[in-house]
Amino acid sequence: MTDIHSYSNPAESRVCHVELDLAVSFAEKRLRGAVTLTLDRAGKTLVLDTRDLNILRVNGSSSGFTIGAKDKFLGTPLTIPLAAGVRSVVVEYETSPEASGLQWLEPPQTAGKKHPFLFSQSQAIHARSWIPIQDSPGVRVTYSARIHAPVPLTPLMSARVVRPGHFHLPEPIPPYLIAVAVGDLQFQAIGQRCGVWAEPSVLKGAAWEFADMEKMVATAESLYGPYRWGRYDVLVLPPSFPFGGMENPCLTFATPTVIAGDRSLVSLVSHELAHSWSGNLVTNATWSDFWLNEGFTTYIERRIQEALYGRRQSEMEFAIEVGELKDEMKDLPPADQHLAVDLKGRDPDDGMTQVPYGKGALLLRKLEEKYGREKFDAWIRSYFDHFAFQSITTEQFVSYLHQSFLNENLDAWIHEPGLPPDAPKISFDFETTPRKAWVTAEWLHWLRSLPEDLSAAKMADLDQQWDFTHAGNSEVAAQWLLMAVRAKYEPAYPRLQEFLVQVGRRKFVKPLFDALVKTSDGKARAQDIYKQARPGYHPITQATVDAILK
Repeated sequence: MTDIHSYSNPAESRVCHVELDLAVSFAEKRLRGAVTLTLDRAGKTLVLDTRDLNILRVNGSSSGFTIGAKDKFLGTPLTIPLAAGVRSVVVEYETSPEASGLQWLEPPQTAGKKHPFLFSQSQAIHARSWIPIQDSPGVRVTYSARIHAPVPLTPLMSARVVRPGHFHLPEPIPPYLIAVAVGDLQFQAIGQRCGVWAEPSVLKGAAWEFADMEKMVATAESLYGPYRWGRYDVLVLPPSFPFGGMENPCLTFATPTVIAGDRSLVSLVSHELAHSWSGNLVTNATWSDFWLNEGFTTYIERRIQEALYGRRQSEMEFAIEVGELKDEMKDLPPADQHLAVDLKGRDPDDGMTQVPYGKGALLLRKLEEKYGREKFDAWIRSYFDHFAFQSITTEQFVSYLHQSFLNENLDAWIHEPGLPPDAPKISFDFETTPRKAWVTAEWLHWLRSLPEDLSAAKMADLDQQWDFTHAGNSEVAAQWLLMAVRAKYEPAYPRLQEFLVQVGRRKFVKPLFDALVKTSDGKARAQDIYKQARPGYHPITQATVDAILK
């Protein structure tokens, strides 16, 4: 198997363990130290992926290694000759202040406003920007680390805490799941194996919001087998985090935008927890197989939500996801609507659309409806057991499926655009008259059911009745602000600017900037807002909006 997004040569020399020893400098916005790479097989050379790293020494020498030409997506290969019998390599290095996988926040960008904050986001191929590594999801590694952080800040990683600042993960994971965070952080337990880390001012609200975490773990185990990662904790990051969540083992990274005050957005925790089986335990071998991570996870999220909060709640949330999928596919090239997407010559982040999530989940829902929940649940559980701690391709998934469901033809789902005619229809009983007791999903369904060509006057009427412009719920606020841009509803523009400056979650940011640039005055507004917002955005979000604004 060849990974088109990695220079590495695991067929010849393969890394099996990573040991990090890194010091954190907020003043320089750098990590500096060394990584020891243990090999389970070694040939004549070892090729690692890097991006904007300053390689100081390899095995104590400042010469003897080669740094190749730079590619705008892949970075640069680091080639290290190996002497006969060598089974480990030590690379001393430092990161760039512009490392794409790290975000350095000044105190004003945090909740507490007193201390700086650092966090990583290694998916898809950003681990190479802070670790010289074989940065392919097909190369699984165990890892240990020592992080030297300035007092009084707390370092955390996607691994078990051995003692303060020291970490170890004995289960092999793909490199994109290696994660680090450093900040003014405190912990509150939620059950025996779950808890929340957050800045002090955020902790109480986050712990209340995520009170069902232990129930979620038990529910997932009852469906798909034992949780194999020890602890399941959540770290609430500052609002610049570019995603809703990141399923780093032992420690999910989460956006504060899911803290709604009513537990209405906790499906995000169900989603990231589900990755403990689909993604972390069984992983896509290449980024063209990304749907194996996200389609399974979205399907399992729905099952956890149904078990805990009822079928109607789960179906409402699924219907929203399917609606977002259909909306996005209207503007996607046909080839990008395939589950197995061709990403040759492209940034793998381009494949992170709603297609692997929504279309992948609908495929699994189709199989459940066709073969019955009991039989399909047993198959999924066997799938996780069979491929545990492995990285697999779409072809391996299909082959294993055919062992239980012979002659099942998935070509229309995997290799053709759009949704097949027999795709499941997600429906639920929906009241059309809004009321204050509605949960988030109901408000979103109602707002999205309104005509796209609402007048500014009609928007004003709705706003007077429900005060959407000042909605504290981030999902509702983002939908309303999108409608405000389309309707040129000027009273919402100050909140639009505030929202885009404060929140860096790409799910919200991208549609709003996409809508703004469709008119000349909107594009001018977008450019003005972005000048203020860009310094606080994560590099991944910056790249997205840079492309929109050209």
